[in-house]
Amino acid sequence: MKVANQEIKLPLLHQKKIELFVKREDLIHPQISGNKYRKLKYNLAEAQHRGFKTLLTFGGAFSNHIAATAYAGKLYGLKTIGVIRGEELERKWKDNPTLRLAYENGMQLHFVSRANYQLKKSSGFLDGLKSKFGSFYIIPEGGTNLLAIKGCEEILNKADAHFDVVCCCVGTGGTLAGLVNSSASHQRVLGFPALKVDFLSNDIRKFAQNENWELISDYHFGGYAKCNIELVRFINDFKNNTDIALDPIYTGKLFFGLLDLIKKDYFKAKTRVLVIHTGGLQGIKGMNSVLKKKDLPLLDI
Repeated sequence: MKVANQEIKLPLLHQKKIELFVKREDLIHPQISGNKYRKLKYNLAEAQHRGFKTLLTFGGAFSNHIAATAYAGKLYGLKTIGVIRGEELERKWKDNPTLRLAYENGMQLHFVSRANYQLKKSSGFLDGLKSKFGSFYIIPEGGTNLLAIKGCEEILNKADAHFDVVCCCVGTGGTLAGLVNSSASHQRVLGFPALKVDFLSNDIRKFAQNENWELISDYHFGGYAKCNIELVRFINDFKNNTDIALDPIYTGKLFFGLLDLIKKDYFKAKTRVLVIHTGGLQGIKGMNSVLKKKDLPLLDI
């Protein structure tokens, strides 16, 4: 699937002589957009090939992956189970737009404590899930596995080889690894983590076949799903100036960080930059509910 690249025109880019294009992966599908489409593509095919009728996966309250997997299961006639981090959400999940959307698309929600959630890869924890739910095809948290990497390797095409730098946001690192594997030898791949973690580099190295990448870890805004007035205003201004919507969990932080680097002359003049828009716009409603409770400005929808 070939996705269009949209050029961004901003005074800062003209001033710094930087060419900036966005690969509009967010337009692939209204429900399974961006990297979630890429990550699920071959996993869905594998599940069906092996005769599984149920998908089981993991995620938190604002997880794009949970929402996308639920809709993909509905589309392909597969039952879906979401193991959700935070047992306190069991009492109030209907107030959460992401979890409510997943439920409405047929996903069975199974809430576990944060301590038990950390055991999600252990055989004992998985055996307990099998006893409760029966046979299922596991898709990891964030969707990252070898089949997901294969899908993400298809984001770049031959025409993208003329870019000097490729940028994406980073959650579990699968999208970045796929981009690294399919990037040209002269390209640098920059990842902007949306959370404060120390293990990401090691996880990415398990899948990335080249060394032409770097994590820019200064723009997580305090951690996963953390957002403040500065980020809200940036996202709203960016949409007003470009007509491109960003989410506050991933892509908003990516573009905030990238434009800040450009402002600080991180890139030399005439650098050609391609940014991957990984979708995730369903997270805007959930963040707005949080911002409203804190009496903070809301994100434009």
